[in-house]
Amino acid sequence: MSARVFKSFMRDFFAVNYDEQRADPEATRLDGNGRYYPNCASDVWLRSCEREIVEPIEGHASGHIPDWLNGSLLRNGPGSWKVGEMSFGHLFDCSALLHRFAIKNGRVTYQNRFVDTQTLQKNRAAQRIVVTEFGTAAVPDPCHSIFDKFGAIFKPDNGTDNSMISIYPFGDQYYTLTETPFMHRINPCTLATEARICTSDFVGIINHTSHPHVLPSGTVYNLGISMTKSGPAYAIICFPNGEHMFEDAHVVTTLPCRWKLHPGYMHTFGLTEHYFVIVEQPMSVSLTEYIKAQLSNQHLAACLKWYEDKPTLFHLIERASGKLVQTYESEAFFYLHIINAYEQDGHVVVDICSYKNPEMINCMYLEAIANMQTNPNYAQHFRGRPLRFVLPLGAGSSCSSSKRRLVKSLSLVGLTAPPPTLLKHSASQYADITYMATNGKQETPTKESKRARYDEDDCVNLVTLRNTQAEAYQGATGIYLRPEMLCDWGCETPRIYYERHMGKNYRYFYAISSDVDAQNPGTLIKVDVVSKTCKTWCEANVYPSEPIFVAAPQPQSEDDGVILASMVVGGGLNDCYVGLIVLCAKTMTELGRCDFHTNGPVPKCLHGWFAPNAV
Repeated sequence: MSARVFKSFMRDFFAVNYDEQRADPEATRLDGNGRYYPNCASDVWLRSCEREIVEPIEGHASGHIPDWLNGSLLRNGPGSWKVGEMSFGHLFDCSALLHRFAIKNGRVTYQNRFVDTQTLQKNRAAQRIVVTEFGTAAVPDPCHSIFDKFGAIFKPDNGTDNSMISIYPFGDQYYTLTETPFMHRINPCTLATEARICTSDFVGIINHTSHPHVLPSGTVYNLGISMTKSGPAYAIICFPNGEHMFEDAHVVTTLPCRWKLHPGYMHTFGLTEHYFVIVEQPMSVSLTEYIKAQLSNQHLAACLKWYEDKPTLFHLIERASGKLVQTYESEAFFYLHIINAYEQDGHVVVDICSYKNPEMINCMYLEAIANMQTNPNYAQHFRGRPLRFVLPLGAGSSCSSSKRRLVKSLSLVGLTAPPPTLLKHSASQYADITYMATNGKQETPTKESKRARYDEDDCVNLVTLRNTQAEAYQGATGIYLRPEMLCDWGCETPRIYYERHMGKNYRYFYAISSDVDAQNPGTLIKVDVVSKTCKTWCEANVYPSEPIFVAAPQPQSEDDGVILASMVVGGGLNDCYVGLIVLCAKTMTELGRCDFHTNGPVPKCLHGWFAPNAV
């Protein structure tokens, strides 16, 4: 299969599975109030915390919260859009706000506090934005010459330390993270900021992802960017569990970026029993544009470049040796979160919340969120689906004769994609895929015409794993991956039974819906990746955040436990409300909840962690 043929096929695959709406078909029409998405309250992302809740407050509990559920649900995310009279331009720029739901003996309390970063201190002191963020440029300092700016370009302290994305444990301590090398240690009981760590002080990297992996042993791995003699490289960093995790941190291995001046944008990575999985999407950070942005006082998003005609690369690195084992290719797609990765029967399976392109990043600008109700394309830009990629181990890299026969047979009839008979999906799923014939007209092949034109043996699927429709084919330059869609929902902030199934075979993941045009955009989703079925929970005008699975004592199955999620309510009059929902993970039905009425607005959060000992 040639790269041109494969890419054409993949574009059809992505077009069918991303561009068709699974939600309410009326969603893209204006309602009587001039709104395209009347079921979606965008204001939940536009709230700013005006007063911290330092002392825990009591809420109103209902239903039944299991007695065995004791600990703290810690949350991190955007806390305030405002600095003085100024506003940040992007959701990722807002000042970091922590939330804590403390659960003990069926009772729940709530509190929140800002992460006390140097960026927050500087902005508050100046009452304006003085540190450049992802989508917001700082007010220029007239005292700094261009030489001062140039000299500060690659100094870590020159950038933001606004760690507002996630929370992870390092040993018995908890840290907030973002995509810069700064982390903040927080007290899981008081939410006080206790220390700031710059990873660059301990290991030679310039940034790292917001989502490290915590092993059962307590050792933590993360992916960063290091500068080598040959250019930027991806670096796997190990933080060995122990008293001196940061002092003992070291780079396990490096992998050169495919473009020397354009390292890929990384938000997470995969880890299995024997491999590190680096998924290098064609979204790059241009180093030349980064320098220009620093000198001309532009925000960091101006440095991002999307190469839609370049493939996404899957790099498998052996954990034991640090050596690159194999690189695979797929059609370009954008992602933030890998659901899970694991090995099975000579394959590596990688499940990813995937988007056709990175337009969803632009959907999170302040202006885009505020105007989404008048944008008929907003839901389309945010359209994503969870995809499964299966990487066959030990496959060769040479072009096979069967591949050459396939290319020849396709060229004879002028088609730009492999025939559906070579795909193991149902005919109905691909009924809307059309193919270009030699006369330039579109036609939908019948079963008879497909059988007459093609021989199924002409295209050899390298994936032999059972219960998957994902495929891999030998190409002229390597192995091309064709994904399988796990469910027909937009899924984001995915979570699994992490402590037991991270990097291992698993069955369930939990996510929030990213389909803003769904009948209920605040839907929580449980996906069974074996049966390819879903269970959901939703409530009108309620918007839950990332669902976190907490296992029951001595769990008897992978989904024996509860799902915890914080909730906010849509509508401006409801902005002083926050709640905790507790669902049965097996059935996705409500067990109990606790509602809190606060002294000011509570914004929607992003990621978090359940701390069982923080009570």
